Amino acid sequence: MLREPGVRVKTPALVWYNAPPPCGGRVAVRWVAIGLVVLVIGVAPKWILGWQFGRRIHSPAQAPSRPVAIVFGAGLRRDGSPTTVLADRVDTAVALYRSGKVERLLLSGSANDRASEPEAMAARAIEAGVPRDAILVDPSGVRTLETCSRARSMYGVRSALLVSQRFHLPRALALCEATGIDAEGVAADRSSYGTRARRFWELREYPASLVAVIEALLFRGRPAAWSA
Repeated sequence: MLREPGVRVKTPALVWYNAPPPCGGRVAVRWVAIGLVVLVIGVAPKWILGWQFGRRIHSPAQAPSRPVAIVFGAGLRRDGSPTTVLADRVDTAVALYRSGKVERLLLSGSANDRASEPEAMAARAIEAGVPRDAILVDPSGVRTLETCSRARSMYGVRSALLVSQRFHLPRALALCEATGIDAEGVAADRSSYGTRARRFWELREYPASLVAVIEALLFRGRPAAWSA
């Protein structure tokens, strides 16, 4: 390059910098992070409850002895008879009574003018040989928390076996423990139920477990709050 004598020429400096990522990239990263958080919140409670209470779920033959078995409602057929799921729960509780592992059955569920889960459960238990005076019915156990809370505050239950299907028991154990009941679970999986039904129950337990964890934390030690 030609230049006049005595004249200094400045060359342009190269400036390096990190260009900011495109706005769309930042938004995508943000949504991925939010999605991961939501996924963890949705999935973790079920895993935690299964890990915490899995060892306290027994077969009827291996179940410890307790004064009472709490049996959770699970719906009725159109003719008013128990569904297969509910019948299995009642039959498991009857087996516990016959083996001398419990002295009484607390049958909890919903009731209205047309049908009563607890009464249908009681009829099946009585037909199987359980005396009527060994049966308590709670017609206001519309949810797992209400069943546990009312068992403690209304019926004075402090120690019990919880009778339900295995998928439901970790949540039931967490809620009954939160309301002050020393509980062990007894699996009532006496039927196959079908792949579709089991898959639906397992999926439903993810949001239900999240709600159960929140309820257990909020109402721990305060069973009277749900004893209406």
